[in-house]
Amino acid sequence: MQRTALIFKKPYEIELRQEALPVPADDEVLIKARFSAISAGTEMLVYRGRFPAMLQTDEHIEDLAQPFKYPLKYGYASIGRVAAIGKAVDINWLNQKVFCFHPHESHYVVQQDNLIPIPPDIDPADALLLPSMETAVNLMMDGRPVLGERVVVFGQGVVGLLTTALLAGLAPQALIVVDQFPLRRKRSLDLGARLALAPEVSDLQKELAAVLKSDLAKNTADLVFELSGNPKALNQAIKIAGFDSRIVIGSWYGAKTAELDLGARFHRDRIRVISSQVSTLAPEFCGRWTKSRRMSVAWDMIRRINPARLITHRYEIQRAREAYELLDKNPHKAVQVIITYE
Repeated sequence: MQRTALIFKKPYEIELRQEALPVPADDEVLIKARFSAISAGTEMLVYRGRFPAMLQTDEHIEDLAQPFKYPLKYGYASIGRVAAIGKAVDINWLNQKVFCFHPHESHYVVQQDNLIPIPPDIDPADALLLPSMETAVNLMMDGRPVLGERVVVFGQGVVGLLTTALLAGLAPQALIVVDQFPLRRKRSLDLGARLALAPEVSDLQKELAAVLKSDLAKNTADLVFELSGNPKALNQAIKIAGFDSRIVIGSWYGAKTAELDLGARFHRDRIRVISSQVSTLAPEFCGRWTKSRRMSVAWDMIRRINPARLITHRYEIQRAREAYELLDKNPHKAVQVIITYE
């Protein structure tokens, strides 16, 4: 038997390669994939060749601990079934539905320690968005929203939408999102945003001040999340952030650089800029929190929000090129795109 693997050959070119079906070692299992999700943020930087040279794809995920260098396999959200097990693996794993941080492949082997069982009450399509939900939970931990705060979220991709949904549950005084695509803005309103604006409005600062009934001289937001993947959004975030406010940056810009205006209010207004990345926990949480505890919260939020409703397109693996072309050329038409292996 053979498996189908998706290979990023060079910028804007992928290959579907037929490979020998791997055999699990004693402590490994063979997974038959059902779904995998395409990241419209990080993964599209790989597709477009906009990743930093010499940086590992993800040093915290075993199957992605390799330099960014073509050709490569990439992807980090896969749902499947345990189809075979090694001699040292508990027989109870056989046929279990599991989540794995793994590139796009129809079959693959992983160590049993890397398996994340899908709770029986959660639909596999919802479970596929576990990494995005865990990222949204981590953003909340790093941003520490307070009841009654005025919050603005730049970027309404899947992570931005899930962050908006989590924020809506905390009864903010105002929850406003900014995104360039009408489809995403509509989804954000469905998830609890009070107002959804396009970044191209003539004066975003004045628009936000009017909506928040804020004194423009004192600025507007208490908390801002920059999740757009566009470095230009950082300057917009600084302009609408208030005194002693927080700007949480969850975007990964890859090889793109950000030119920031730090010479106006930024210094005097004590605006804090916080980097948020899901591979680690902020040090102040490490005394009481673990990644397992954060993961448990992410599962609970999946139960509450049912993120599979954000899936707009499904492509069989043989049509994977169409999926990437859609996200590259017509991103306004899609929210979450997934690959299926039927």
